Amino acid sequence: MMKRTPESKLLSREGLRNQFGPQRDMQLVFTNGCFDVLHPGHVSYLNEARSLGDVLIVGINSDASVRLLDKGPGRPVMNEFDRAFMVAALESVDAVCVFDDDTPVELISEIVPDVLVKGADYTLEEVVGREIVENAGGRVGLIPLHKDYSSTNLIIRIREAYE
Repeated sequence: MMKRTPESKLLSREGLRNQFGPQRDMQLVFTNGCFDVLHPGHVSYLNEARSLGDVLIVGINSDASVRLLDKGPGRPVMNEFDRAFMVAALESVDAVCVFDDDTPVELISEIVPDVLVKGADYTLEEVVGREIVENAGGRVGLIPLHKDYSSTNLIIRIREAYE
């Protein structure tokens, strides 16, 4: 099998629907996040998410969406294309789609993944799109986070190093 380039993994919503629509014969896993500064915690999380199915799709918050989440001043640090490219470069990731909404609920409703994954800092009730996935017979998984890693803390450490 030919290795896919990160660019080939960057898909529009239409591209996702066409490639991973409801008539699929694979177990689709979906997760989302800002992935502002990619770190080992992200890599471990995405590897674990990928192990829950055949294909891992990652929704990336657009720059405007990150600002809606109020992650702090100067966020995102990396623009949406760079963040999506970095995540797409990971072997565990099969597709990446940038979304503009404050939550990925519309994207989830369009592809209806078999497994919806978030970090264990969420409760099942807090996972956006849970009802859509469960009503379609899918499941929600919570993956423990690595406490030593946080984009926010990493950005603070970098800023402090240059003060």
